[in-house]
Amino acid sequence: MRLYLFAVFAFSVCVGVIAAQSEKTCDVHAYGATGDGQTKDTIAIQKAIDDCAKAGGTVKLEGAPMFVSGPLDLKSKVTLYVGVGTTLAASKDHDDFPEEEQFGEMGRKAFLTAKNATDIVITGGGIIDGRGDSWWPHREEGYTRPRLIIFDHCKHVRMENITAENSPMWQIVPYYSDDVVFRNMKVYAPTTSHNTDGIDPFSSSHIVIDHVVIDTGDDDIAIKSGQPNSPGPDAPSTDITITDCTLLNGHGLSIGSEVSGGVQRVRVERVHFKGTGTGIRIKSNRDRGNDIGPLTYRDIDMEDVGTAILITEFYPRIPASIDSEPVTRLTPHFHDITISNVRVKGAKEAAVVVGLPESPILGLRLIDVSIEAAKGAKLEYVQLGVNQFKVNASSGENISAGPGVTSMGK
Repeated sequence: MRLYLFAVFAFSVCVGVIAAQSEKTCDVHAYGATGDGQTKDTIAIQKAIDDCAKAGGTVKLEGAPMFVSGPLDLKSKVTLYVGVGTTLAASKDHDDFPEEEQFGEMGRKAFLTAKNATDIVITGGGIIDGRGDSWWPHREEGYTRPRLIIFDHCKHVRMENITAENSPMWQIVPYYSDDVVFRNMKVYAPTTSHNTDGIDPFSSSHIVIDHVVIDTGDDDIAIKSGQPNSPGPDAPSTDITITDCTLLNGHGLSIGSEVSGGVQRVRVERVHFKGTGTGIRIKSNRDRGNDIGPLTYRDIDMEDVGTAILITEFYPRIPASIDSEPVTRLTPHFHDITISNVRVKGAKEAAVVVGLPESPILGLRLIDVSIEAAKGAKLEYVQLGVNQFKVNASSGENISAGPGVTSMGK
């Protein structure tokens, strides 16, 4: 028996060694990349990716400060390794990013795109820079800008120990993807950059965002699942975990506003907000909603945010007078939202929670929530369960309960 076990162990070790030896390493220098920060190394880097994809392996970008490239297509079983001290930088030539249909509308090809791919890793400690400053001034209707990284219908994706920054538009988008992990990362863009969302899971499931620092010009994280006025069907975003993150400038941690496929089973724990426009933000409207919940937020602290808690079925603006309308396929249904152990200091506004008369927010639980703010909390059309919900407002009412507020007990 001992001899048998030893043979099995020896065979396992041998297989592991053979597997490790068979994985290919593709140094982009060997494919003609210069890394001089001026020459476009697109062809060389893409050749390295294509070659490594044949058997699975690692494409290495290191030994030079900057590799400039146009759009690149990532492939299955490829690790993109951008080493410490190295930047993979997007070309500043707008013509390098052709227009194409993305997510049911026109866009431009992303800097990095993986489509129908599996087992992708992006790591190495370096930087992926979209150099979007020349794109940001273009905010006119119909002018398209590329995103930085798109995982389109992908599975088993991991990004870790990497910095993504300065995308012309949304930075990282898992689209109809499953089992995607973002860990020990930084995502940056200036506060003046428009629509530079950090991480936007779109109709995607089993997403982990862990130990990520995000500082952007728009939503730090935005969970989405379908465009406004979508004809359907749209897949939901489900089973999303966000833990131990720091969110700085930006619009906060959002669900919505485009959620016509629905969002279920989101868990947020131990997140620090500092200087964000909002903290917890759940938003939709009558033209872009579906089933939203259950959602759990716990162990949250915020300082110097705009609105600490914003839950609205009237995005982007709450009207002065609210009338009931017929329920449609796109009516949002917010339910089973638990917010617990939250500490907020220096907020401009404590909370805005406003549901629809025809679809009130059901089952909002506020447990051990303490908010210090210049302005208090406004509640309308919500079924509320409260246990130690404290608001200390510098002016006006601490908590203003308007029409449609009902109690579900503690």
